[in-house]
Amino acid sequence: MQTFSERVVKIALSIPAGRVTTYGRIARAAGGGGMAAQSITTILGKAYENGQTNIPFHRIVYADGRIWVDTQRRKKRLALYKKEGIEIDEKDRVKDFWDILWELK
Repeated sequence: MQTFSERVVKIALSIPAGRVTTYGRIARAAGGGGMAAQSITTILGKAYENGQTNIPFHRIVYADGRIWVDTQRRKKRLALYKKEGIEIDEKDRVKDFWDILWELK
């Protein structure tokens, strides 16, 4: 049986290119409760540090369509969105968010 963390990583790796999903949707699909969304970044960060370097962090966004981006990674992250055809507006939100939102089953 997979742990919650293993399920989170598996789900994150399955997000299709050109689509986004949210921290909360990943947490719920992995079997977590209401506060579990807050642990997604930590779980994926640890998996990355342990060698799972192909995690598509840029495809995981906030529930309102905002992206996480800092000054250091901004240029690289925006290039990833552009490569996948995901448009980001001037307020760092995914354009057409509801159209490209990947709903997990």
